[in-house]
Amino acid sequence: MRSLKIFVSSAAPRILIIGLLLALSACGKPKESPADKGIILGFSQIGAESAWRTCHTRSIQEAAAEAGVQLLFSNAEQKQENQIKAIRSFIAYQVDVIVFVPIVSAGWDNVLREAKDAGIPVLITDRKIDIQDESLYAGYIGTNSVQEGRDAAGFLLTKFQDRSATAPASVKNPVRIVELSGTTGSSAADGRAQGFREVLAEHPEFQIIYSESGDFLRSKGYELMRAILKDYSDIDVIFSHNDGMTLGVLDAVKEKGLNPGIDIVIVTVDAEQAAIDALRRGEVNCVIECNPKQGPQTIALAKQLARLETIPRLIHVNETVFSEGDDLLSIGPRGY
Repeated sequence: MRSLKIFVSSAAPRILIIGLLLALSACGKPKESPADKGIILGFSQIGAESAWRTCHTRSIQEAAAEAGVQLLFSNAEQKQENQIKAIRSFIAYQVDVIVFVPIVSAGWDNVLREAKDAGIPVLITDRKIDIQDESLYAGYIGTNSVQEGRDAAGFLLTKFQDRSATAPASVKNPVRIVELSGTTGSSAADGRAQGFREVLAEHPEFQIIYSESGDFLRSKGYELMRAILKDYSDIDVIFSHNDGMTLGVLDAVKEKGLNPGIDIVIVTVDAEQAAIDALRRGEVNCVIECNPKQGPQTIALAKQLARLETIPRLIHVNETVFSEGDDLLSIGPRGY
């Protein structure tokens, strides 16, 4: 059994003590085969800013416990520097595998090279990274953000098909879109924006008149929407990159005396329970699922990496689209 040392960085103070205590109990009864005994996983999450994020964390924690994998957890509190320090503490601790959600796409080369030099495989989850040497990480599992953007635009093409079919070349009656994007530099925000624009590129009647980051936060969604409604009186569509911001948008739209879902078409991403409830009330027109329940697949991949097995470079989790024309009563509880 390896000798154990505890590393706690002041910039990443939330490596859970319970996770370390689990590490110290490696001699307890294993739930897995002997080949899986004693696997230690370092997991860095970006924060707890939404019900979606909390569910994603819980899914991985529960799957690790079920599989007998000992989990060291760090909450980066929305700061990349905290994640980098947490990953370095995992390397010093000599975990078997590192899993992390990159808050932004760039800036990971050095710390991942340190992990590779230490012989520790790295699995990226939820958000993707932009890195010159892709051999520095083993694979990615998570959402297809580009497809989510495409699905959002596809709904709008159907929703406004009458106006689109009759739009003249000069586009005298455009569909005016406000976009609230996610955290600047994150693959989720970049992908959703890219996919959305890809589909609408051939349809000039759809015009993005305003786009700004709300950092995936409800409070910023509310603040941005209040300001936007003061400057724009003829908005047809709001495309929000996540449900947290959308809930803030709904508050601001109602405060203005408008009917969300009727006066302004609203498309959102995540499919939290609150967004599905708003869809049922007719306040949201389309919800693109971003599936947070990635734990079982993530832990299965981590176990493969601990056994020095090769895993697929890219795995996208299953996701769906819920819209106003669906049988909304058939949607089960979301769990987040």
